[in-house]
Amino acid sequence: MNKLAKRFRGFLPIVVDIETAGFNPETNALLEIAVIFVDYEDGVLVPIETFHEHVIPEPGLILDQDALEFTKIVPDHPFRYAISEKEMLVRLQSRIEHHCEQLNCSRAVLVGHNGQFDLSFIQAALARQQLSMLLHKFLVFDTATLSAAFLRETVLARAVRKAGMPFDEAEAHGALYDATVTTDLFSELIKRADSLKR
Repeated sequence: MNKLAKRFRGFLPIVVDIETAGFNPETNALLEIAVIFVDYEDGVLVPIETFHEHVIPEPGLILDQDALEFTKIVPDHPFRYAISEKEMLVRLQSRIEHHCEQLNCSRAVLVGHNGQFDLSFIQAALARQQLSMLLHKFLVFDTATLSAAFLRETVLARAVRKAGMPFDEAEAHGALYDATVTTDLFSELIKRADSLKR
């Protein structure tokens, strides 16, 4: 069995961050997603692929102006090079299947900071597009919870800094940057968890 599959009981942890046009997965659009795939080498989680897409707002969904001002996303900007929600999901499923096969995992598990939020938007998008994905339907490896346990912090920026890593406020709230720092944080937290077994 692959070391990663053995470490996570046959699951493939994928670090996910999304940007949305509001807080309701049923009515607000998903606008951006970043997913970082990892392997487990010498007791350390190592990024092996980054999936990043801007998403065209699904017709009929709400674009909350406060959310857009917070993320600074202009949904119809031509240089976003956005793809449809359905195409994004199909592409992501293909990458999940590839890495599950390569790393002998049965399905992916979302890793995220307050990851139930990200999972709820992905599940709502899958339902809208009538698609399925090799992604656990309810299990999440939540770095906010792990950070509370190991670092006594729940806010991403504070947890990252307390773990001894830099955090750039100017880059925050972009899916790619937040997924990258969440990957680093998750790797550090798993390292700390593993050290307790020795």
